Amino acid sequence: MTLSKNILFLCMFFMTTSLSAQVRRAVTKETTTQQKSGDITLRAKSFIETSQNNNSGSQWSRTIYRELDLFQGTNASLYFPEEPMDGQTNLFRIIFGLIAENKIKTYEYLDGREIYTEKYELNTKELLDKFYIIYEEVQQKGRGNITFKIDESDVPCNEVRSYFVKEKWSFDPMGSKMVSTIEAICPVLHRSGDFGADVTKYPMFWVKYEALKPYLINHRIMSDGENNVLRYNYDDFFVMRQYKGDIYKTMNLQNKTLMQLYPNPDSLKIARAKIEAELVNFESSLWIKDDAPVQSVKKNEKKPKTEETESDNSETEEKGMRRSNPRSKEPAPTKSKVKESSSSAPVRSVRRTR
Repeated sequence: MTLSKNILFLCMFFMTTSLSAQVRRAVTKETTTQQKSGDITLRAKSFIETSQNNNSGSQWSRTIYRELDLFQGTNASLYFPEEPMDGQTNLFRIIFGLIAENKIKTYEYLDGREIYTEKYELNTKELLDKFYIIYEEVQQKGRGNITFKIDESDVPCNEVRSYFVKEKWSFDPMGSKMVSTIEAICPVLHRSGDFGADVTKYPMFWVKYEALKPYLINHRIMSDGENNVLRYNYDDFFVMRQYKGDIYKTMNLQNKTLMQLYPNPDSLKIARAKIEAELVNFESSLWIKDDAPVQSVKKNEKKPKTEETESDNSETEEKGMRRSNPRSKEPAPTKSKVKESSSSAPVRSVRRTR
């Protein structure tokens, strides 16, 4: 019996070791193929998804929509360089390259809402045909899917001059602070008519930022023209909120934009400034400052009357009575006053004239 038990134990041991070796080889093969193709690993994806959902227990949140003009302020870092140069690539080339290789999903731009479901998922071929982008289909060996090869000159980077960004502001109860995260990005094409008419904006698609983030980490960005060291990547640029954009919509019950709610340009400007102030002042309004009430009390506090203060007041009152006494001698006028009186009034002669 003992011999048969030992044989059974050895068989089970060799079976488990062989299975673990096969799993290890499969995982290693998967990671190497992902690294060769430029894809990210499952571990990186799970880590990013966990970090994106760490504020799910928030009791307050607000959704803000901004339009980023790529030719204003630090937003130019998302547009330049127009052509790949020294390992640098602008944001739209990165997004478009991932779409052509079927690495990220895009969703249809709907007027006033964003739905990230399979029903509204865009077909890459239809997307390229819609915006008249020249491409070439490439059949991948062993995978069965089709990728699209697009020449660098055919990518419409120079026409993407703005982005729509969907932000989510929430209060983190664990860290007791305000947190701003980006949910989705939408490139916007600016195209003019055949005869140089007014420029028309064409929102292309929505792409979820959590699907885009793992690839943005690997691309460096020049955030300052005075310092040419590539210190940050695209994800740092968005996380640290180095971009600037006007608010064109907030999530509301009527699902209307600010232009629809405030048609007057002056009222629209006031509404945008009010929303910005509310976002900034929300965190500070949660805490009570101890120093401010104490200082205000000290400034408005009156000294209590004591015997010494009452005696001081009586002495000052007596001095005032003495000075106001009409019988007291008036001080002699100074020389300057005499000169002023003599120079101002004419002198009359005392002698009588005939």
